[in-house]
Amino acid sequence: MSYADKVFVQNVKDILKNGVWDTDQDVRPKWKDGTPAHTVKKFCIVNRYDLSKEFPIITVRKTNYKNCIDELLWIWQKKSNNIHDLSSHIWDSWADEKGSIGKAYGYQLGVKHKYKEGLFDQVDRVIYDLKNNRASRRIITNLYNHSDLSEMALYPCAYSMTFNVTGNKLNAILNQRSQDMLTANNWNVCQYAVLVHMLAQVCDLEVGEFVHVIADAHIYDKHIPIIKEITKEKQHKAPKFVIDKNIKDFYDFKVDSFKFEDYRYNDKKYKIEVAI
Repeated sequence: MSYADKVFVQNVKDILKNGVWDTDQDVRPKWKDGTPAHTVKKFCIVNRYDLSKEFPIITVRKTNYKNCIDELLWIWQKKSNNIHDLSSHIWDSWADEKGSIGKAYGYQLGVKHKYKEGLFDQVDRVIYDLKNNRASRRIITNLYNHSDLSEMALYPCAYSMTFNVTGNKLNAILNQRSQDMLTANNWNVCQYAVLVHMLAQVCDLEVGEFVHVIADAHIYDKHIPIIKEITKEKQHKAPKFVIDKNIKDFYDFKVDSFKFEDYRYNDKKYKIEVAI
């Protein structure tokens, strides 16, 4: 079985069994019909994935890795906040009439900051430090800029990355304030595992551990029947992750620079409503 399957199934079963409901609270998210979107949650789930052993993609449900990589590149490579630069429609509900999601995600990564070495945006600073300051304990990105929150269509969920080089291995921690476990859990895990692979390759490092910290890990009420069904599905071995080894510049990666060989998964289609 895929190690990611084991982690995911264990997480959601724990939430369903031991989680706390918010049905007694006035919640912000709503369903399309206007009713409150309530959740059952666990506080602070921490999952660790050794990327040198296998790629953390689940098989109990298909993860559309091409769209998730496209979104990753939209944020980290294009540093865009406009959905017209994105191939999928996952952000349509939060965009304005011009396609903007405000000063969120890619916008924050693209803002240049002054350092003693010169002007860098957050992505280029990470790459610079991974190449020149590998002993640094300050290689961090942060999207949760309080001065810009009022101009964001959605506060960042996956908001911070911490990178650490140990030996010749690149390790990383993703901090996430909130996680819809059904729609977004493995989506985010795959995205940031790909990011670690990308940065390791262009900085002449090997991949190490990817740690995912979720402050509020929740399952929406309407998603529970689907979650219960998915956890009973057959689990397959993780596919082989293949990255184009010829790419040496972070900005040369494309969606097709990555392949998942022999990706076997539960191909049942689920109608999953997203709370807004």
